[in-house]
Amino acid sequence: MTGKGNCIDPDMTVLDIVSAHKNTIEVFKEFDGQAGACICCTSLFVSLRAVADTYRLDLDLLLSELEKAAEKES
Repeated sequence: MTGKGNCIDPDMTVLDIVSAHKNTIEVFKEFDGQAGACICCTSLFVSLRAVADTYRLDLDLLLSELEKAAEKES
């Protein structure tokens, strides 16, 4: 476990997340297939929680994968 903790909050917008953690763009791309849309193109100003609700994505899984990608930047 890293000392960094959870750096991504479900109420952050997609833009906030990708701006702070460039590696997370790849995670969003991986979830585009499940969403049936480009998340970064259509939901840049939407919270992660709302994105998960809109596209019926597993919020916990999405958060976990985003956290992993963000930790790789450290």
